Amino acid sequence: MKTFNILIVIFLMIIAQFSQAQDDISTGQFGSSFDKVKSSEENWKVYEGLKVADTTLIQLSGKITEVCQAKGCWMKVDLSNGQEVFVKFKDYGFFVPLDSSDKTVVMNGKAFIEEMSVEEQKHYAEDEGVAKEEIAKITQVKKTLRFEADGVLINQ
Repeated sequence: MKTFNILIVIFLMIIAQFSQAQDDISTGQFGSSFDKVKSSEENWKVYEGLKVADTTLIQLSGKITEVCQAKGCWMKVDLSNGQEVFVKFKDYGFFVPLDSSDKTVVMNGKAFIEEMSVEEQKHYAEDEGVAKEEIAKITQVKKTLRFEADGVLINQ
């Protein structure tokens, strides 16, 4: 009986640890690991000097505003100046948890500006669940701030 009680206690401890780990599943390191450099409050300025097809390697930080609800294969991040950057993950090599919105993130990778085709804009609008009437209104190529992350660190 004593052994049985000890096994029960151990089992409950394991379940409690697993439950706690599940609570934190939307935070942590995803993709390649990297050393976080001191982030700048004005890291968004990297986009001011870029033209379409220019790229620069950098770390950006901000607040996640949206995540692809199909797989977590892209996210949108609000930079500290109110601009939003569209983030995809290098070689489709990793995804982020679907419940990552409203968390802060540090991203390591490549910043660039891209002209997003009408078809691609419509695809992402569908991923976001935008109404078909609104999707039909997308008719022009759009310049977007983009980022290809090879690794991300999501905080609470």
